[in-house]
Amino acid sequence: MIMRNSVVPMDHLSRDLPEGPVAIVGQGRMGTALARSLRDAGTEIVGPLGRDPDVGNAPVVLLCVPDGAIADVAARLRLGIVVGHCSGATGLGVLGEHEGFSLHPLMTITRAAPASFDGCAAAIAGTTQLGSEVARKLAMSLGMRPIAVAEGDRAAYHAAASVAANFLVTVLGLAEDMAATAGVDRGAFLPLVETAFRNWGELGASRALTGPIARGDEKTVALQRFAVGQRCPQSLFLFDALVEATRDLAFNRTVQK
Repeated sequence: MIMRNSVVPMDHLSRDLPEGPVAIVGQGRMGTALARSLRDAGTEIVGPLGRDPDVGNAPVVLLCVPDGAIADVAARLRLGIVVGHCSGATGLGVLGEHEGFSLHPLMTITRAAPASFDGCAAAIAGTTQLGSEVARKLAMSLGMRPIAVAEGDRAAYHAAASVAANFLVTVLGLAEDMAATAGVDRGAFLPLVETAFRNWGELGASRALTGPIARGDEKTVALQRFAVGQRCPQSLFLFDALVEATRDLAFNRTVQK
């Protein structure tokens, strides 16, 4: 049994992967990246295939298709094979009667650069022990750290991932826009952003917080708000929301001391 939110053990595996190739279904960024990386790691791969796939004799199929298409594609596959998906938010029920698993690399993939899965976490789950071990071994073959996320926690886990990746880029977009109005390119802010990342990773949000709000310097915050309203008025609502959230974080840090 996989314990909720526990790190899945990486040794003492009781069963081997079924003999034969792993079929990757989905020709988008994730399917293409996983197919390439698994092949490079020595796994026999079929694909990436389209959404109406002929998986041949592959005993394991990994669906890298949009969440809304998982159930439909899974239903077209013959029974008797192990079927998984790469969705972070979707549960295992969409796989129907298949012995199933999920494997969600906790990373972002763009078309701009080759993906490397080595060192990142991967949320895994399985409908059976075999399904769990297939997910775990696939993750380990790519150098990922498997973590178990319970069915009822998947939406919360995926929301955290979206905040950490997507929303972060949105916030940095505001920084980029404001910097441009001052004639400063975004690259000048990269060391600042990287240091903030490291501090958050080492200390957590509350202890890593710096800046005028954390210091209680409301005069500077007001000057910043005026500048945003003048230079990027379409983003003033975002700035105000972030100021309030940051005040809450700073207040909670004071209370905890």
